[in-house]
Amino acid sequence: MSAESPVSRPDVANDGPASGDPQSPRPRRRRGRRRGRRRGKNGGQQQNPQAAAAGKDGAPGADRPREGQPAAGPKPSDLVKPRRKQQAGTPAAMPQTRRRSSGSAAAPSPGSGPRLRTVRETSAGGLVLTNLDEPYDQLKAVLIGRIDRRGRMMWSLPKGHIETGETAEQTAIREISEETGITGSVVAPLGKIDYWFVSEGRRIHKTVHHFLLRCTGGELSDADYEVSAVAWVPLPELPRRLTYSDERRLARTAEAVIAELRSDPARLAQSEAEANRTEPNDYEKAAAARNQRRNEPTPAKPRRRRRRPRRGGTATRTDGAN
Repeated sequence: MSAESPVSRPDVANDGPASGDPQSPRPRRRRGRRRGRRRGKNGGQQQNPQAAAAGKDGAPGADRPREGQPAAGPKPSDLVKPRRKQQAGTPAAMPQTRRRSSGSAAAPSPGSGPRLRTVRETSAGGLVLTNLDEPYDQLKAVLIGRIDRRGRMMWSLPKGHIETGETAEQTAIREISEETGITGSVVAPLGKIDYWFVSEGRRIHKTVHHFLLRCTGGELSDADYEVSAVAWVPLPELPRRLTYSDERRLARTAEAVIAELRSDPARLAQSEAEANRTEPNDYEKAAAARNQRRNEPTPAKPRRRRRRPRRGGTATRTDGAN
């Protein structure tokens, strides 16, 4: 039988040599078209799978590295976490301030006024009694009253600033005489109190030294312009009459001091002798200097005038003469 010759069929297209032939070229893979973003049902944009895979490693839509080339590392700008935009007035957009401890003055909140200047003041005053020899229920003390901004009567102990050349005991005697009209002599110290308040645009830290005094004369008077009323108050009623809590505690301390001095006459005489000082110590000198600077008015800063430039410059000669 003779070999059949190959028959060519014109209606069948020639697909090329077989895949097993070593000389045949590799078939080309058909590359699919890139699909754009399609809109979902909810109106949002849907990303195709190829773009989603590319967005995992880098920015969306970033080109992949070609074969044979090293992959590019992340940019320094990609490592920085982008900041979210904050609306003006939100807490995150406002500047952060460090809060102070509870024992100190509170830090100014954002948007508040300028920080007030702190001033230290030192005063002296005391509790004047009618007579230490009388029974406790019959003892009376002098108080002063001032009317506050709300129209309330504020009862307190008389006191005032330490002046130059004075001791704290001498200041207490002088201030009590000026504010109440009663003269007295210092018997014993009662202690000191301190508090803060704001006046004339300043934060004032005031320290007051209080003493126990014996009345030696004078008449009750409210002639001082800073005092609205004066009164003799029974000693047991002081805790209820005094307005400020620190002075109420001071009145209770005075009860214990009076009982101790009455029980020991020698201790009473020694306490009165030690209270009659005439030379101020270093603390009292420094306190008087601070009080004096506080009372002096703040000098006004000189106003700097701006120099205006001259309109016409210096005339230059054009004839060559020197």
